[in-house]
Amino acid sequence: MALGLFQRERRSLFGEILDWMLTPLLLLWPISLALTWLVAQNISDKPFDRALEYDVQALAKLVAVKNDKVQFNLTATAREILRADDTDLVYYQVLGTRGEYLSGDRALSIPTDEEEALSGEVRLRDDLIQGQDVRVAYTWITVDVKGPARVLVQVAETLEKRKTLATEIVKGTMVPQFATLPLAVMLVWFALVRGIKPLAQLEKRIRARKSDDMSPIDEDAVPEEVAPLVSSINDLLSRLKVSLTTQKRFLADAAHQLKTPLAGLRMQADLAQRETDADQLKNSLRHIGQASIRATHTVNQLLALARAETTGRALAEQRVDLVQIVSEVMADSVPRALEKQIDLGYEGPAAGEHLSQFEGNPTLLKELVRNLLDNAINYTPEKGQVNVRLLTDRFSGVLVLLVEDSGPGIAESERKLVFQPFYRTLGTNVDGSGLGLAIVLEIAMQHGATITIDDARLPGYPHSPGTRVTVRFMALGRLSAE
Repeated sequence: MALGLFQRERRSLFGEILDWMLTPLLLLWPISLALTWLVAQNISDKPFDRALEYDVQALAKLVAVKNDKVQFNLTATAREILRADDTDLVYYQVLGTRGEYLSGDRALSIPTDEEEALSGEVRLRDDLIQGQDVRVAYTWITVDVKGPARVLVQVAETLEKRKTLATEIVKGTMVPQFATLPLAVMLVWFALVRGIKPLAQLEKRIRARKSDDMSPIDEDAVPEEVAPLVSSINDLLSRLKVSLTTQKRFLADAAHQLKTPLAGLRMQADLAQRETDADQLKNSLRHIGQASIRATHTVNQLLALARAETTGRALAEQRVDLVQIVSEVMADSVPRALEKQIDLGYEGPAAGEHLSQFEGNPTLLKELVRNLLDNAINYTPEKGQVNVRLLTDRFSGVLVLLVEDSGPGIAESERKLVFQPFYRTLGTNVDGSGLGLAIVLEIAMQHGATITIDDARLPGYPHSPGTRVTVRFMALGRLSAE
């Protein structure tokens, strides 16, 4: 239970996409509200600013000069203009040429841009009167009082009507959004459900498959974004199909090849039980031993073939010395060569030289050399010759392994067939499973090598065409020249 507390919940693709779609929508809504409020304030200011400009221009017309004195006469019409309504308060102020108070409210402050303002130009500013925010329209009027002079006229108004209008604009804009926002969320939900539906259908098709169905999934029936995933699954299915086919073939081959030696063992055992003569009993036991050796050899060959076919690239590669591998295999083959009085020879570099070193799998390479050498010894008659040569092509730098024998050779028409599992050349009395060259080919392919078979024609054996198997490590030969 303790481990379960720290396990991450399984991620939901549907939920994650929904979050990324709805989160910006919900975050943008308050931003939109703030921007709408600012725009509404700007819109609501314009008509009221124009009204203030009209008021200040109307009051400016009431400024007059008599007897070299500036006078301001507030008429009944002007008072109606300045009458306060139920929402806002309106203030005005008129200052003379020397800044003296002529009329209006003393609380209004004097603007600081007197010199910059043109005569008769109306300007606007924000100010504060008795703790209230107001909007002020003002203008400077040029009069002739013993020379040109300037008179200031100002009209100010509180901002309640402006705020009310801005609020109404925001309400008119945002209330429909309150209604459309849930609808937008629902549309996003349904669109996402519809968009992710092909994934659910793909899951149903895969789940409905039988365990032995390795056929590829139809990539045309899935969205373009899912096609790479389906392609990867199809690639995996093809590799699994090859692996299962290899396993089935191995089981069938093993059952087929072991049937004969095991039947022979059983028959010889039955005969031995009925024998009363000691010599005949020894003969039966000798046949049993030979049959068991053949069965063991067949099992080892089948296991080597299965290992080469299924794990060649999966096994860890390391730097190997092919001379050392050849030397070890030849040392193991010396007793068999001596038994048949075969001249077993080697030609090539000494162990440790860089020319024979490359990256490969030592276990499989040793299996390759052992099968080639076993075949050569098996098919070479007594007092024959088997040579192993290791050299580097001086033109291409390719590492070449040659195994030659003075045996009967392989007909040109059969040189491709002998690499097939369980194929054996007719007319030979040599015991074998027919798997040796199939194993060699598979291991060579795992290491990027090529194999060819030719006549050897060894000196001293003019009547025996012999066999020369050439393995060229095309992909690895250049690494050996480091």
